[in-house]
Amino acid sequence: MRYAAPTTTREAAALIAKAKGRAFVLAGGTDLLVRMKIGTIEPELVVDIKRIPATQSITKSATGFRIGAGVPTAAMGENNALKKAWPGVVEAANLIGSDQIQNRCTIVGNLCNASPAADSVPALIAAGAKAAIVGPRGRRTVAVDKIVTGPGTTSLKKGEFIEAITLPRPPPRSGDAYLRFIPRTEMDIAVVGAGVSLTLGPNGVVKKARVTLGAVAPTVVLVPAAARAITGTRLEDVALAKLAAACEAACNPIDDMRGTIEYRTEVAGVLARRAAKIAYQRAGGN
Repeated sequence: MRYAAPTTTREAAALIAKAKGRAFVLAGGTDLLVRMKIGTIEPELVVDIKRIPATQSITKSATGFRIGAGVPTAAMGENNALKKAWPGVVEAANLIGSDQIQNRCTIVGNLCNASPAADSVPALIAAGAKAAIVGPRGRRTVAVDKIVTGPGTTSLKKGEFIEAITLPRPPPRSGDAYLRFIPRTEMDIAVVGAGVSLTLGPNGVVKKARVTLGAVAPTVVLVPAAARAITGTRLEDVALAKLAAACEAACNPIDDMRGTIEYRTEVAGVLARRAAKIAYQRAGGN
C-alpha cells in the first residue's frame, strides 16, 4: 500500500486517477481505517487530504456556507453562524459516533461511505446541499442527493473526490431539523432518520419544504409528496397526517434484527411529523 499527502486538490486528483489499484481518500479516517483493519478493503493507494488548505475550513459568504471535506463534525458544532443558519444539519453531523469520533469524522466521509443510515445525509439533502467535486478533468458541482447510488456506491468518477460541501444561504423565516430513532441512547446506527427544511410565507404558511428519510431504502429518500402535503399550510393536524402518510408510502426498508419493515415504516411517519414541527418553530411559526 502507498500513502500520499498532497497539498493541492489538483495533485490529489492526479494521484487518485493514476492509481493502478483501488485508491481511497483519507479525511477523518473513522470509516476507512476500521475497514482496512478488519480486512474488508485493501487499498493500493491512500490519499490523505488533510494537508490541503481548501479542505480544512468552514467559510461563510453572501451565498451560504462552504464546509471543507476535512473539517471534523465537532468543528461544525462550534461554528455559531453555521448552527444559526442550519441547526438541523449541525445536529445531524453531531450525532455521528462519540465525542472522540466527532473530532475526526467528516460529513463528506459520512456521505461517501454511502450507508443508507448515514445521519448527516438526510439533513444535507433536505437543506439542498451540493458537493464540490474535483477530478482530473476539472471541477463540477452536484447536488448531494445525486452522490450516493446505492449501499457503498457513489456516482464519483475515477480520480474524483469531494473537496467541500456547500449549503445555500437560507431565506428569511426558514428552519430545518433532523431526528433519528436508535435502540440505544447514543452511538448507534439509525433505524430511521427524518430531515425537514422549510420556509414560511405570510401568516406562518409554509411556502417551500423539503422532506427526506434515511435508513428506509437503499439510499436516502427525498419525498416530494410529503413536502407538498405541508406546503400552503400552517402544519395543521390534517397536513401533518398527510405528511406522515406520504413518508410511509415512500419507504422501502428491510427486515433485520434492528427493526421490521412495518416498524420502520411507521416510525418514518412519526419522525417526519416531529421534525416538521421543530423546523416550523425554528422558522418562526407558532
